[in-house]
Amino acid sequence: MMAHLQFWLPLYVVLVSAVTGCLIFVIGEQRVVLRTALNLLAAVAKVVLVGLMSWLVAQGTVPEFSFQLLPGLEFKLRADSLSMLFAALSAVLWLVTTVYAVAYLERSTDRARFFGFFSLCVTATMGIAMAGNLLTFFIFYELLTLTTWPLVIHNGKRASFIGARTYLMHTLGASVFLLVGIIWLYQLTGGQDFIAGGYISDLAIDQTLSLQIVFWLLVIGFGVKAALFPLHAWLPRAMVAPAPVSALLHAVAVVKAGAFGLVRLVEDIYGFELVQALGLDLPLLLLAGFTIVYGSTLALFQTDIKKRLAYSTVSQVSYITLGVAIGGPIAAIGGMVHLVHQGLMKITLFFCAGIFANLLGVKSIEQMDGMGRRLPWTSLSFSIAALGMIGLPPVAGFVSKWHLGAGAVAVDRDWVILILLASTLLNAAYFLPLLKRIWLHEPPAEWPNEVQVSGLEAGGLVGPVLVATGLSLAAGLFAGYALSPLSWVTNIVTEYFP
Repeated sequence: MMAHLQFWLPLYVVLVSAVTGCLIFVIGEQRVVLRTALNLLAAVAKVVLVGLMSWLVAQGTVPEFSFQLLPGLEFKLRADSLSMLFAALSAVLWLVTTVYAVAYLERSTDRARFFGFFSLCVTATMGIAMAGNLLTFFIFYELLTLTTWPLVIHNGKRASFIGARTYLMHTLGASVFLLVGIIWLYQLTGGQDFIAGGYISDLAIDQTLSLQIVFWLLVIGFGVKAALFPLHAWLPRAMVAPAPVSALLHAVAVVKAGAFGLVRLVEDIYGFELVQALGLDLPLLLLAGFTIVYGSTLALFQTDIKKRLAYSTVSQVSYITLGVAIGGPIAAIGGMVHLVHQGLMKITLFFCAGIFANLLGVKSIEQMDGMGRRLPWTSLSFSIAALGMIGLPPVAGFVSKWHLGAGAVAVDRDWVILILLASTLLNAAYFLPLLKRIWLHEPPAEWPNEVQVSGLEAGGLVGPVLVATGLSLAAGLFAGYALSPLSWVTNIVTEYFP
């Protein structure tokens, strides 16, 4: 029985949201209660299944589902410790976002289409999290592009189609590089499972140039979704999507899939020792560092709230790449744990921005005056998440930055501290003026477009915000405890740096 469960469980986790998405398309637009119940039930089931799988992994078991596609090509889902880090984040935030989206889209049309693709998007994200090899990763990586595109154009406005077209051009273009890199690597290695420490070190002597080229092909393929400079332009333009989609793009799905791919590339395909031996670590580190400062600088000049948050994402997600490119266990911990920490804080910020826009019509920074008096709980949550992004304790962002800085010093790359310092100062420069407006400025006589909502609808919007804020605080306050993201990541990194 246990062996049967271990084999099928990874597939069940993926299929929960896939089946839900298909059923929602069948149910259609009119049966609102049934659709909402199905959404919530599936999201809860996903959390339970991922929790069970995480428990099995913690006990030393590795649930794995696989079948042969073609000779030498295997489809494989495997739940290792790194998989569960991303899968747990996705499952929890899917549930939170589902509650928020149901309330946010209360007055919208085409909700069946939205939630159908929303569920399929989560399916792709879960597949990416548990992909056991590059081929499986690529299948779900492309599915993610196809399922998020309809979400970006959901509003049906001209700006939505322009943003979606830019998104599709970038991601499909990157797919060409990614596919060429995967085929080339399969020719060199025959295709192998992800292994902590990498699986291609034996080729380093004879295939140096090929491995260097393949590495950068894969960096481009993953770097578009991870919004690495200069591949980031799609992200701010995709902000025309509804707030739940923006939250999904920035905190759970797309940018995290790209960053997760870069982690797999450095740690599970090449291994950091080989990356360093091939002279690839410093260029990747410099690219991540430049993206961090560049994204933060551009955020300073944005007057639209969501666009400022978008450029903040360009900067913040690159902390993950920075951590794995620095080298050493401490920096790797800082980078990998930021996969979770950034997701919790950024989803809070986008949820809040959605509430500002949906309830009051506030979309630009100059309209935020006195927001704290009108929406105190939402404003408090926004403030806590913003301070966490700056890196102030006790919010989760402090834990990430501390490990990145300490990790850089530990491997004699002290100059990385200057990047972190510059980023922190820029973060403060573009977030603190917003908090000043929210709490210290007088509110306007009337808001741009105030909407009256029911208590249930308001609770559906504010409740997820408070949950995400609480998780951001808990991840920082209880970082030293056994069940924290930091503790889980620390155990993961011992596999890469024993």
